[in-house]
Amino acid sequence: MPTALAGVYQLRQAKTRQRKQRASETGPLIPHAPELQPRPSEAVIDKITMSAFEGTPLDIVLRDCGVRACLIVGVALAVGIEPTARHSADLGYVPVIVRDACGAGDRPAAQRTLDALAFAGDAMLADSEEVCATLIQAPISPAE
Repeated sequence: MPTALAGVYQLRQAKTRQRKQRASETGPLIPHAPELQPRPSEAVIDKITMSAFEGTPLDIVLRDCGVRACLIVGVALAVGIEPTARHSADLGYVPVIVRDACGAGDRPAAQRTLDALAFAGDAMLADSEEVCATLIQAPISPAE
């Protein structure tokens, strides 16, 4: 979300994370990297809250496509990934956290997050190698 179009919450988050005194001094919370540009056939849903499901059409889109489980990766394990995983579980999805595809600014906080998710049991934890092996073996059926 460009700064000029951001709301109060986004600007407050940008000021805090970017350590700026004024909202006008901030940039987008997570700028899109040029090497990660989506294909024309790929959707981009900007996440502006802690959970990717809050304030976005993600839940409706996934339900409309018949999705029951989701792989969750990202840059902020304790801040954005955990809330998204918990919210997805509350909505009835099976969240799969791909441990080695998640970043964290604070390693001890990240480990506490993974431990808490494992303890709660409403998210599955896997490494990218496990996920890829499972996807390769999974039958693809338009009815599922």
